[in-house]
Amino acid sequence: MKSSQRIWSALLVLLVSCTSLLAAERPPNIIYLLADDLGYNELGCYGQKWIKTPNIDRLAKEGIKFTDHYSGNAVCAPSRCCLMTGKHPGHAHVRNNGDPGYLQHLAPKFGWEFPGQNPIPDEEITIAELLKKKGYATAAIGKWGLGHVGTTGDPNKQGFDLFYGFNCQRHAHNHYPKFLWRNDKKEVLPGNDRTLNGETYSQDRFREVALEFIDENKDRPFFLYMPFAIPHLSIQVTEESLAEYKGIIPEEEHKHHGYLKHPFPRAGYAAMITHLDRDIGQILDRVKKYGLDDNTLVLFSSDNGPTYDRLGGSDSDFFESAGVFKGLKGSLYEGGIRIPLVARWPGKIKPGTESNHISAFWDLLPTFCDVAGVDSPTDIDGISLMPALLGKKQKPHDYLYWEFASYGGQQAVRQGKWKAIRQNMLAKNSKTPLKIELYNLDKDPGESTDVASDHPDLVAKFTKIMKEGRTPSEIFKFRTLD
Repeated sequence: MKSSQRIWSALLVLLVSCTSLLAAERPPNIIYLLADDLGYNELGCYGQKWIKTPNIDRLAKEGIKFTDHYSGNAVCAPSRCCLMTGKHPGHAHVRNNGDPGYLQHLAPKFGWEFPGQNPIPDEEITIAELLKKKGYATAAIGKWGLGHVGTTGDPNKQGFDLFYGFNCQRHAHNHYPKFLWRNDKKEVLPGNDRTLNGETYSQDRFREVALEFIDENKDRPFFLYMPFAIPHLSIQVTEESLAEYKGIIPEEEHKHHGYLKHPFPRAGYAAMITHLDRDIGQILDRVKKYGLDDNTLVLFSSDNGPTYDRLGGSDSDFFESAGVFKGLKGSLYEGGIRIPLVARWPGKIKPGTESNHISAFWDLLPTFCDVAGVDSPTDIDGISLMPALLGKKQKPHDYLYWEFASYGGQQAVRQGKWKAIRQNMLAKNSKTPLKIELYNLDKDPGESTDVASDHPDLVAKFTKIMKEGRTPSEIFKFRTLD
């Protein structure tokens, strides 16, 4: 070999070594994929029989599957508030899906057609704000629900460089919207008029913008948060995706109420989830294309349990969407808050592992801080899941606590195998006697047998937690607790 060739070969080896060293020193990318109203049992890797989810199943096969993971709350906005801030529902600012009246008065100023939900305040510190300290590019693509453009909860004011999608949850009730928000600007979608079909499927735009974000930030650490609007109603999907299930899944006539009526509701619902799964496959392929697989933690979950049976055509009974669990969206029984969580991180997470560690949304903020090498705030309720992800000894919670200031007002506590729940907590129900229900989830995961009368000591303990483990809210008022 000539001397010049030897020099170029040596330089090439040096360049490759330097590139590898820089990649190793670069903080890991984080991609958090969040379905909307997806049930515990609606993925193949959790036992679903009808709906195909090969890409999400691959995440579980190549990574870890959690069996005892919980959402932040029983509906969208308060659940996402817990996720973003690392606080459980008794400390989180947002505790139901309210649309505060004062936002209506701001609508003309900011051009809103939908009011938006209660905004998280300036003083709340979000995952995105923390990761930006480490130089992360940050994007939220999908459904926000934590404060409209111009409010304190505006995603651009809460750490996200890019927001694209539905700001208000009501806007997200149609997957062929007239427009989507790109930061503080409306992106008009010609051919869409909020009927059953249109020219631009919002889910497809979310995938396209996510791929653009990865393209633009492949050379720096990035946090891609994708709170999808699928499979939340209305049932709407492209004809190509519908064809995979039409005539395969049996349909049944039923009384339709709410949202848009779909001619093939079961097939349409299944097709929405499979369409979402294919989009996730494209995102994974793009990460692999740039050689970022080994330096990217990818997680998939859902914001709460599956929706009410036959609402808008969905059929949680047929799909056994909540599995063995009692309750659906809006309930603090297991079916309303027990959700799937799978994660993949090649070279870090052992493939094909399963964890029964009891965890919840408020654990994600400290986990992502651990991944990025950022200090977590001290006033949070979450505990990093990093040990569980890596197969090491994981610190457990003393207990998990939920409260939901809607559907009559509910509280729930899980501590080990025990689950306590209490209803009628709203102030307007102050004359209704309070009662703690108690379940042994090891023996009774379906919460079918209340054993409170057999364990007065546990009832007393959980009553105390329900009183002392929360901060009272003037916005989301509960009755006086004894």
